[in-house]
Amino acid sequence: MSPDLRPPVDILHYEIVQEQASALGRMGRTLEQTLAQLRAFDAAHALPETPAAMQPARRKLVTAAGQALWMFVVQREATGLRDTRHIMRTYNVPAEVQLCMGLAPAPSTDGAKLGS
Repeated sequence: MSPDLRPPVDILHYEIVQEQASALGRMGRTLEQTLAQLRAFDAAHALPETPAAMQPARRKLVTAAGQALWMFVVQREATGLRDTRHIMRTYNVPAEVQLCMGLAPAPSTDGAKLGS
C-alpha cells in the first residue's frame, strides 16, 4: 500500500464534504417521504374538505413535512446552496408545508403533567 501523500487538512476537508453530501441526500429523501405520505393521505381522503375527525392526522403529516423541509433547507444552506425556490419547485412543496417550515411541533399534552 502506498501512503497517502495529501496534507491532513485536505483529507479532513474531503471527509467533511462527503458527510455534507450524505446528510443532504438523507434530508432530501426524508422530505420526499413525508411529502409522499401527505399526498397519499390526501388521495385516500379526496374530499372537498377534510372531515374534522381526520384533521389532526393530516395536520401531523403537514407538520412532519414542514420539519423535513426545514432540515433540508438548513442542510443545503450549510453547504452554500441558498436558493430555496429550486426545492419548492423540484419537490412540489405545498404552500401549507412551506408555511409551517421551521415551526417546532407543539408539546404533547398526553402523559403525566410536570409537578404531579
